[in-house]
Amino acid sequence: MMQEVDRCRRALELAEAGQEIALVCGGDPGIYAMAGLVFELASERNSLAAIEVIPGLAALNSCAARLGAPLMHDFAAISLSDLLTPWPLIEKRLSAAASADFVIVLYNPKSKKRSGHIGRAQELIIAHRPGSTPVGIVTAATRGNESVTITTLERLLEAEINMQSTVIIGNSTTYQWREFMITPRGYADKYDLK
Repeated sequence: MMQEVDRCRRALELAEAGQEIALVCGGDPGIYAMAGLVFELASERNSLAAIEVIPGLAALNSCAARLGAPLMHDFAAISLSDLLTPWPLIEKRLSAAASADFVIVLYNPKSKKRSGHIGRAQELIIAHRPGSTPVGIVTAATRGNESVTITTLERLLEAEINMQSTVIIGNSTTYQWREFMITPRGYADKYDLK
């Protein structure tokens, strides 16, 4: 996890030397992953290496599929990791997304060193949403140890959450039906669905 810079530099060095290489990461390389760092380093050194980004499946896609249809309207993805982003800026983003009624996808919600960030996120969001707002938590999506939980914003901290978890907090229209979360897109307001 902490060797991204070295991996990306080495990949660029090999590519600049004429080798065809692949730099592999989990999820989608362009969403909280390695593509951005590769391009930053390449632009710093004005690299002539050919770079191609192959899209992957982001955690939010896999988690949304497990939960049903929670991302059917506007949403914001926010990482709670303050390793590269100052915590006050993360708090500002959380409050802004909550006040704008976005569905909120939380990446990196909890680690051994950052156990309190998810609680602070809950406080900031619950200032703008009812405690009954549906929340989906998917841990290790598509892996053998996958778990899926649907709870509420007020009971969020009672759930098992770790660094492999992605938390999806509904907006003002999100509801739970059976074991699914649904965020309406607005079709019922425009068309007769009966």
